[in-house]
Amino acid sequence: MSFQDFLAAIRSPELRSIALHWQAARGTKRMPGWKDLDPAAIAPYLRIVWSWKYDSASDTFTGRLAGDAITDAFGESLRGKPMKEFFAGRQYERMFARHKRVVTEPTFAHGSGPVFIHAGRHGQGERIIMPLASDGNHGDGIFGATIYAPQPTGQPGEAARQSVVAEAVDFFPLD
Repeated sequence: MSFQDFLAAIRSPELRSIALHWQAARGTKRMPGWKDLDPAAIAPYLRIVWSWKYDSASDTFTGRLAGDAITDAFGESLRGKPMKEFFAGRQYERMFARHKRVVTEPTFAHGSGPVFIHAGRHGQGERIIMPLASDGNHGDGIFGATIYAPQPTGQPGEAARQSVVAEAVDFFPLD
């Protein structure tokens, strides 16, 4: 029932649709692979999706895909970039640990609150992260999506960003 618990935690209809597509793409496998995902099935949401490839031998992530809303939030695309480089100065250790947990346990992650504070943005949002496996069984990537509403009053200074409560993240074991 873990996927059902994960799905129940998601408030955004857009994120729920993406999670349901992940579940449908999985079929009878433990996890879907990148090739199992169908961009046409989630076309209305492509601007909020993102993905990282994971190399277990080197214990590294490399950016695979970022929709326009994700690229806009960071001011650059993650595509083809090592995670360590992309998140340099943006809480890399926290991001790496979260993403690695999703791909290696494997598990689902659901976050809400200040989802892009590490990117210097101030606002509220919701995020989902799901594991991928080319062979259907051993995690080798993650697929996620993030909804974000910027704070209309502008960006806070560094001191204000440091004092913001971190994004609340819950993990749901893969069933």
